[in-house]
Amino acid sequence: MEYEEWEPVYEAIRRDFGYPRAGDERARDRLAELTGPFDLARLDGVRDATVVIAGAGPSLEDDDALERAAGADQVIAASTAVDRLEDAGVDVDCMVTDLDKNPETVVRLTVRGTPVAVHAHGDNLQAVESVVPQCDDAFVLPTTQVEPVGPVRNVGGFTDGDRAAFLADHLGAARLQFAGWDFDDSTVSAPKGRKLEWAERLLFWLERRRGERFDVLDGRRDGIDASALPLE
Repeated sequence: MEYEEWEPVYEAIRRDFGYPRAGDERARDRLAELTGPFDLARLDGVRDATVVIAGAGPSLEDDDALERAAGADQVIAASTAVDRLEDAGVDVDCMVTDLDKNPETVVRLTVRGTPVAVHAHGDNLQAVESVVPQCDDAFVLPTTQVEPVGPVRNVGGFTDGDRAAFLADHLGAARLQFAGWDFDDSTVSAPKGRKLEWAERLLFWLERRRGERFDVLDGRRDGIDASALPLE
């Protein structure tokens, strides 16, 4: 996805949550200082593959979700979904994170040669400055939700989970499947619930762009507010 296509959606998200653009830009610039260019060839396995996008919802513990992840060509996992999958014996091919929960996993994966898409935004500058220098830079894919600068890319997406789906799309995945996604999780906070609403909208947009239907949205499409999305 090109930034010009993403930017109006980012603006809608920013207005909804009251995020200042300057904070996102400041974090992006610091991430650019701490990282070098990431070689996308490290993720060539995603192209033309069936990719499971693993969320960190409670349902990731279910046998069906674990079997789906284990049977995929590639797995791109959000945040703590990596730890849950590894505990079940399922390796991931890429982690997507804004560093808010398990920084030790981020460092460990990069050191062992597994790419991690590290996202910088206005609320995680301290984590970026603390965690990124500990990583093997060759395996850090730096991302932002504002205009890309230097080595920092913008592939689209807002939460770790939907950003993982946008990354897979950017890399040329043939098919996206989902495991561990719980849009109606009653245990999450109100702010997290609002973010999940946006994740749902963004996946709806992505499936329309891809000409694909994501089963994670089955039974939900009629209730999705798509007014902020540039649907054709």
